[in-house]
Amino acid sequence: MLISGMPDLQILGIPLDLGAGRRGVDMGPSAMRLAKLDSTLAALGHHLVDLGNVAQPVPEALTIGPTLPYIEAIATACRQTFEVLKATPTGNFPIALGGDHSIAMGSIAGVAQAGRTGILWIDAHADLNTPDTSPSGNIHGMPLAHLLGYGDPRLLGIWGGGACVQPQDIVLIGIRNLDEGERALIRELEITTYTMKDIDRLGIARVAEAALAKLANLPRLHVSFDADVLDPSVAPGVGTPVPGGLSYREAHLLMELLADAKRVTSLDLVEVNPILDIRNNTAQVMVEMAASLLGKKIL
Repeated sequence: MLISGMPDLQILGIPLDLGAGRRGVDMGPSAMRLAKLDSTLAALGHHLVDLGNVAQPVPEALTIGPTLPYIEAIATACRQTFEVLKATPTGNFPIALGGDHSIAMGSIAGVAQAGRTGILWIDAHADLNTPDTSPSGNIHGMPLAHLLGYGDPRLLGIWGGGACVQPQDIVLIGIRNLDEGERALIRELEITTYTMKDIDRLGIARVAEAALAKLANLPRLHVSFDADVLDPSVAPGVGTPVPGGLSYREAHLLMELLADAKRVTSLDLVEVNPILDIRNNTAQVMVEMAASLLGKKIL
């Protein structure tokens, strides 16, 4: 039975793994669908529309440049994602299924077309590298910097150039692996950041409350949830695992508190790599996180 007042959910898969250093996250959308994302959310009373996937090229058929591998194909995929999500009807709740985290350049830019949008970037990494600061050149480590207006014109052109979001409208949660250029940009822009040390010291409930208070003046909140924010013991199926992440209960409590606030309006679920997973456990955990964010309660 549909619950009155609940938004329609629009699911869009972006099976992109060209921004990562390891292949396999292109299967993430399928893995989460196989983990019963649709029926799990429908059981909470939501009406779902699955828009299918943004078409992706065959990587082996592409020419790789000496720097920023696959940048043109990544820009194309993100631009298509942007076009779909900027057309989301008012009041609907889009869910972007990655794919690597570079897809956020399309998803966040798309939802931000509706107006000023707060970003809860829940990730082991800040993804604030630019082409000039990135040690690897992998674009999945650069989406947030580009959304802030720093980086390659081909990626900034996804939404027409400039910044899509403002630094004061971003909160990073779960951070525990930063490159030096990212540290410098966080300090320069004064981006609110809660590292795992902060979470250990304050507790996830206080961090969630502080993050919501920081973004209290914004009408829309987008959650960009990277599977590697979770400890590898909880989510082994990720390409860039970092020990010491959120526990299963910490992550659920964070999602539950965000649900209680009733302010989140869109969601990314990214970086699930079934090749590296165990019996699709990581995809299942990500579905459970989405359910907690979208209304599942213990009592």
